[in-house]
Amino acid sequence: MKRAEVAFAPADVEPATEADFDRNAALVKGYIGPWSPTGPVLGEESASGIRYLGDPRVVDGTSWITGANVSGKHVFGLLAGRDFTFDGTVEIAEVRAGDPAPDGSGPVELARGMEIGHVFQLGRKYAEALDLKVLDENGKLVTVTMGSYGIGVTRILAAIAEATADERGLLWPRGIAPSTCMSSPRARTRWRSNSVRASPASSRRSASRCSTTTARRCRPASSSATRNCSACRRS
Repeated sequence: MKRAEVAFAPADVEPATEADFDRNAALVKGYIGPWSPTGPVLGEESASGIRYLGDPRVVDGTSWITGANVSGKHVFGLLAGRDFTFDGTVEIAEVRAGDPAPDGSGPVELARGMEIGHVFQLGRKYAEALDLKVLDENGKLVTVTMGSYGIGVTRILAAIAEATADERGLLWPRGIAPSTCMSSPRARTRWRSNSVRASPASSRRSASRCSTTTARRCRPASSSATRNCSACRRS
């Protein structure tokens, strides 16, 4: 539905209602198809006059099963180009893992992603509506071609957090970490595990400021390692 809304904007997209079926007696809910024994049912030149758009991958000569416009019945062996034709095509099919790639490179693989930047090619649609014009190099008024681009700073942080976090929490890369913590074993302290310090010169002071929770979050990969930590800050 979402892709259909984008393809047909600014027109509204909604499911057919009972009133729609009442106005088009040739269409049977649940068994709609482009063909009937008396002639085409869908299309601008059909009995219903309803514009009929199809997927561009439905090409002439391919065989299909469709509704028969009769309750409880379907038609099989319906040939595109012979038994039905489209008024146009529209790309609104939902892409699923395993579908053939449009360029023939093989099956499609789906993966999660996060949009951190975008480009909008607006063209002249809004410029014409707003009568937005400027002088060109010849001193003549011309309608501008609009576009925009942007990078989401907060989205970049969210993407980094999602990519680097582990089961114990955030783990910022060194380049953007708000501070650097070093964990090393300490004897004769009230923590027998690893304590946390901001630097060798201020280990005692930093250790006193870091809670046991922080020490766990800044766990070292070995007995002495530097970790990036947002909870332990140097005074």
